[in-house]
Amino acid sequence: MKRLERDKIVFGIIGCGAIANIHAKAIKSIEIAELRAVADVNIDSACNLAQRYQVEKFYGDYRELLKDDSIEIVNICTPSGLRAEIAIDCARAGKHIIAEKPIEVTLERIDKMIEECEKNDVALAGIFNNRYNKNYRIVYDMIKKGRFGNLILGDVYVKWYRDKEYYTRSSWRGTWRFDGGGALMNQSIHFIDLLQWYMGPVESIKAYTTQAVHKYIETEDLGVAIIRFKNGALGVIEGSTALYPGLHDRIEIHGENGSILIENSKILRWEFRDKDPIDEEIIRNKGLETFELGSSRDPMEIPYELHKREIEDIINSLREGKKPLIDGYEARKAVEIILAIYRASKTGEEVKLPL
Repeated sequence: MKRLERDKIVFGIIGCGAIANIHAKAIKSIEIAELRAVADVNIDSACNLAQRYQVEKFYGDYRELLKDDSIEIVNICTPSGLRAEIAIDCARAGKHIIAEKPIEVTLERIDKMIEECEKNDVALAGIFNNRYNKNYRIVYDMIKKGRFGNLILGDVYVKWYRDKEYYTRSSWRGTWRFDGGGALMNQSIHFIDLLQWYMGPVESIKAYTTQAVHKYIETEDLGVAIIRFKNGALGVIEGSTALYPGLHDRIEIHGENGSILIENSKILRWEFRDKDPIDEEIIRNKGLETFELGSSRDPMEIPYELHKREIEDIINSLREGKKPLIDGYEARKAVEIILAIYRASKTGEEVKLPL
């Protein structure tokens, strides 16, 4: 893996839509990072982002950005289904890559990205920034510590709302080609990633998806799945953008020796048979930190702090010549689960993983 060795790590962003603002804020807040260039097929979008964040260069063709030898890491923030070709070009230009979730919309395209990055000795990292929230991280740590005992049940509920304007103001949203799916692939994927991180590999899935409200999009605005994990545990995934006015997301993890419930990143239940010194703080403060989120209604009401933490961790890994924590293989897992849900819904049959 090509190491980062310069004192200042130089970034470029390709794709200057809404999520690029979060990436730009995160990069600008890292002392050892510099955002030098942005690119978008819509030159006005690139210009606006560059002006907003005092970026030196902007381009209407991302290939011009890739010619800059000073840029070591490229953040890809385009619509999901456009990332493979860009990532392959980035890898061939010797750039490390950070791709927003999902890193792509099919396993074949993701595998091509991984292959090209490995061939060119560059990193491919996917954004699953909730893993850097201390309240979600402590659950993972307690699972690894064995406090839950055998895991029995793991559920995620993402009962959000998006209005018609959300889908109509960006033509790629709610399309199979560019969004890769609907409420599950775009919105619920962060929590599906957390679920598989906690519970381990999935063995099989049964599911239903539908267009409950947003009949004018190609993809689902409501999906429900029953999961069987390889460790014998069961699980439920519910994801929607049709549930007005939008409820807080919720995660529940149950083991033979304990249970937790997290809602809107706050730990509301934390109960174990044994006791640990950390329990009192978690129960008193509803976790180890607080993020006020409004993403159940507004997709941009998210803090950039978690992106910052993940990007900093990626920088540190690459300085040590190590793969990022959430590399291409790790970012692929949630996409595979969602694609299995779509297949199970379409066929009406139980779908086995791997696909």
